[in-house]
Formats: sequence, structure tokens, C-alpha cells
Amino acid sequence: MTQAPATPRRALRHHDREIIALALPAFGALVAEPLFVMVDSAVIGHLGTRQLAGLGVAAALLTTAVSVFVFLAYATTAAVARRVGAGDLSSAIRQGMDGIWLALLLGAAVIVAVLPTAPWLVEAFGASPAAAPYATTYLRISALGIPAMLVVLAATGVLRGLQDTRTPLYVAIGGFTANAALNVGLVYLAGLGIAGSAWGTVIAQCGMAAVYLTTVVRGARRHGASLRPDAAGIRACAQAGIPLLIRTLSLRAVLMIATAVAARLGDAEIAAHQIVLSLWQLLAFALDAIAIAGQAIIGRYLGAGDRAGASAACRRMVQWGIASGIVLGVLVVLARPLFIPLFTTDPAVRTPLLTTLLVVAVTQPVAGIVFILDGVLMGAGDGPYLAGAMVVTLAVFAPAALAVPALGGGLVALWWAMALMMTVRMLTLWLRARSGRWIVTGASR
Repeated sequence: MTQAPATPRRALRHHDREIIALALPAFGALVAEPLFVMVDSAVIGHLGTRQLAGLGVAAALLTTAVSVFVFLAYATTAAVARRVGAGDLSSAIRQGMDGIWLALLLGAAVIVAVLPTAPWLVEAFGASPAAAPYATTYLRISALGIPAMLVVLAATGVLRGLQDTRTPLYVAIGGFTANAALNVGLVYLAGLGIAGSAWGTVIAQCGMAAVYLTTVVRGARRHGASLRPDAAGIRACAQAGIPLLIRTLSLRAVLMIATAVAARLGDAEIAAHQIVLSLWQLLAFALDAIAIAGQAIIGRYLGAGDRAGASAACRRMVQWGIASGIVLGVLVVLARPLFIPLFTTDPAVRTPLLTTLLVVAVTQPVAGIVFILDGVLMGAGDGPYLAGAMVVTLAVFAPAALAVPALGGGLVALWWAMALMMTVRMLTLWLRARSGRWIVTGASR
């Protein structure tokens, strides 16, 4: 980060108020997806270990299919926020509409790709013969909700860029409540088993997308922004997202490798890994809430030409990230006895969980720095650097993770490889933030 004179106490309080005002509501929206998976894990976990193992593989594949397009939210947030900082609200919303149209096109393409290949994907992930049928069923049904999930990403990015994180919070609360009720009703009352859980998630996601679309369309009409698809705008949105797509593909490759390795360690290990991964993602999104605030704030400062404000906000958010990581790590340690029984009663699953959760806990301060700087650089539109840094991280992580089963390691060793991955990410992002080269002002980068 570039050095700057000491920030006055009043300026610090101003940054803190902005961060809190955006981050707290953003947290509720960010945790919607992992909470969906955690609810599914809790409901299906009581059906049996094979069903939970199947969910572990299917959820990893589904999350990958959606998360590779997270640029729909992140790039849109940065682009919209810059235009808000420049005072052009109509152009800001038009930018967001291009992202929503792109989300619909990409969602349709993903459905076409996933439905016929679901059994092969499950097999490639190393699911056991007992767990594979459950994984295939869940994946095929849940894939039908992917267009809605991508629309949620894009529309959320529009609202964040407009400095509105409260509306996504309200939608997330409604979606989570509906998903929980639908899961219990369809799995147990209707007797649909794992298929009922998948259908519940699809219905909840479609409802969320409908609410988001209604909100964005109202804003577009209020500010005179066109709702029609614009080929040039959609193409430009896709091109701007390519570096972030590479970054996200590399990150998803890390998680896919981890899940594939866990699957080959046995059904109990992949079931335990699914539970740990669900918690890890929840913690990550808690930290990313500050990063989301950073995307909106940094984009707005740079759009308004305020280099000093952007740099000061970055420093303050890193401090928030470290402190939050320490608090979350302590909470993980203290909550282990309460957390584990919610998901499984199988001793073979519970044993590796106890130690693995300690690894997750001690790495949270590192994760705090990683997620904050990742968000800051996204808000600055520094996608090419993020892409390169994540490719380097993948190159370090892959051999370390693949060596775990070869060397006779278990789930704990795999999660130490995850800790190595986070450390490499922290170093690459810190070097960029310190250089100050990410600070580029203007309504567009």
C-alpha cells in the first residue's frame, strides 16, 4: 500500500461508519449461498452418510458451476460504483442491466452443459458407488436453478455498486427461510429425500431472482435506463469479466482438487470435508462482507478521482479484516462442541472434524487479510493482477494437496495444504496493495 500521512481520528470514524453501514447488511446477503448448503447438509446428514457424501460431491460441482461466474457480481459492483462516484446514475444502472442479460445467457449455457454430463462429473470427482446416485440426482435438479442464481449475482452487484446492501440482506433472509422450510417439507413430509432438498433450493433461488429483478427494473425506469439487451454492452461486460473468470476458475480448481482428494480418502472423510467446507465458506463470506463494502467504497472513491480516500479506506479495511479473522478463529474453537452434532452423529465423521476445525480456526487472521485485499483490488478493477496471482497460488497448492493421499495423510493434512494456499494468496495480494499500482481514477478503468 502507498504510504500516506496519519489519518485523523474523524476520518477513521468516517471510514468505520461507511464500512459498517455496507458490511453488516452485505454479510446477510453473502452467507445466503453457504447457508443454503449448510441447511441441505443438516437435513440430508440425518438421512445417512452416503446421502451426505453424495451431497458433498454434488454441492462442490454446483457451487463451482455458479461461482466461476461470480464476476457478474464483483465486476458489476466495481463498474457501477465508479459511475456512481462520477455522478452518472443512468449509466451505472445500464451497466448493471448488461450484466443481468449476460447472467441469463450464461445460466442457460450451464444447464445445457451440466444435465447430460452429471453422472460423468460425479464419477470424475471420485464419488463412491454408494454415494454417486445421490450426487447425480441432486446435481441434475439443482442445475435447473443456475440461471436464477446468476441473475441474483448480477443484480446484487448492481445494488452494491449503488451503495445499497440492505435490499440484498432482506432478499437473503427471505430466501434462506424459504429454503429451510422447503427442505424440511419436501425431504421429510413429502418423502422426496435428497431430490426434495434440491427442489427446495431451486424454488428458493427462483424466488430471490424475481425479487431482485423487480427492484432493478424499478430503478432503471426511475433513472431512465434502458431495459433492452444491448449486444455491445453485454459483450463489453463479458470481456471485462474474463480476468476475474480466470481468477475464479483458479480458485474453484483449488476447492475442486481439495474435494476430489477428500473423496478418495473415503466416505467418512468426504462427509467431514463437506461439513468443514460449509463452515469455511460461511467464515469466508463473513470476512468478504467487509471486502464487499470495500468494492463499493473503493469504486466510488476512484470514480470521483479521490486517490487519498481510496488508499485510506484500503488501510482501514485491512485492519478490520485482521481483527475479524482473530474473532472468528476464537469462535470456531469455542463452538466446535455445539457445531458438530448439528450435522452428524457418526463417530467416523466426527473424529477428523475436531482437529480439522482447529486448522480452520488458526488460519482465519490470514483469511481476513486475503479477502479484504481481494475485494479492494476488485473494486479498483485490477482483474488482470488478481488472475495472475491466483494462477500462481493454484500452482503451489495443487502438488501439495495431491501429495496428501500419496503420503498417507488424512483430512487434517489436506486442510494444512489449504492453509498454505491462503498464505500464498496473502503474500501476492499484499505486494500489489503495497505498490499502489491499483489506484487508477475515473468513471472507467
